[in-house]
Amino acid sequence: MSPRERLEGPSDCMRIVLATDAWEPQVNGVVRTLTRTVAECRAMGHEVEVIEPSQFKTIPCPTYPEIRLALGAEEEIRERLRAFEPEAVHIATEGPIGIATRRICVEWKLPFTTSYHTKFPEYVSARFPIPVQVGYAYMKWFHKPSGRLMVATPTLRDELVEHGFKNVSPWSRGVDTELFRPDLEPIYAEMGGPNDPGKDWPRPFFLNVGRVAVEKNIEAFLETDLPGTKIIVGDGPARADLQAKYPEAKFLGAKFGEDLARCFADADVFVFPSWTDTFGLVILEAMGTGTPVAAYPAHGPIDIIPGSNAGAIDDDLKTACLEALKCDRADVRAYAEKFSWRASAEQFVENLQPYPEPERGRFWRRLRRIARLRRKAAA
Repeated sequence: MSPRERLEGPSDCMRIVLATDAWEPQVNGVVRTLTRTVAECRAMGHEVEVIEPSQFKTIPCPTYPEIRLALGAEEEIRERLRAFEPEAVHIATEGPIGIATRRICVEWKLPFTTSYHTKFPEYVSARFPIPVQVGYAYMKWFHKPSGRLMVATPTLRDELVEHGFKNVSPWSRGVDTELFRPDLEPIYAEMGGPNDPGKDWPRPFFLNVGRVAVEKNIEAFLETDLPGTKIIVGDGPARADLQAKYPEAKFLGAKFGEDLARCFADADVFVFPSWTDTFGLVILEAMGTGTPVAAYPAHGPIDIIPGSNAGAIDDDLKTACLEALKCDRADVRAYAEKFSWRASAEQFVENLQPYPEPERGRFWRRLRRIARLRRKAAA
């Protein structure tokens, strides 16, 4: 079916381009958010074209070799946009694919939206001697032409507005309550080794799940004086150093699917020590299994936890952990059930800014004419 024929389809369904530097096989909250959003949008009848790193030549990201950065993608992205003729373009990340797509949209005067998934200035500053204000200057430049900048929480929206960002709109998150549920089999008794069997690990179990990296502030959790056992699920560049420094903690590596859900369900408290995340999808995944969450009053936790009866926040992480232990797990699960991926995807679609029908047709006809003239001149 040609793009022109697709234009005659149902008016409430769109052709959407999602341009992102974060995609499978990366495992993180951003990728889970984007893949679930795409799946829900397609289930609603929208046609979604994903532009992501595996479609191009890539190099490993410095300090994060598991993350691949696309090279020389701009011309192919141009051709894919022309072929697909999207009604809406969303740029999810500020990396090479995001930059190339942004450049094309600005050049063509094609409306687009963006989203703010990670506190990029703080992440970069934590890894390199680059001032936070330099990162914010870049982020403001990147998002300035965006019709809408989507963010996960009111707190982040307010902070970005204070930094001078414009057109900031909410885009909440969801949780798969079928996968992340309380009635899963315990898992930690199966862990450990001959000299350290999991069945002998003392409770309570305090769990952290995510990328083991400096910006996640996992060391704040590991150095907190708590009873029981600290468990780290995930991998990343800081794992070897932290595992050597805190040998009493249990580092289990990355877990996926039901094994990951069982790790959440078998924990007594999920500990989220990050100050740099914008939401923390793992918070909802823990709550889905009935496990309460302890965190600092940072972006994400401060918007999700207060008044939920599903966890505790405090400037003192030990206090938050011990308070979270008192939560009723049934109340925690009930709170998680309020979040759905369908509602999240619907909010995403509402935030998109598609061209009006007549203007859209004129736009793509003009681009096709320009492309033909360029090919003719080059012949």
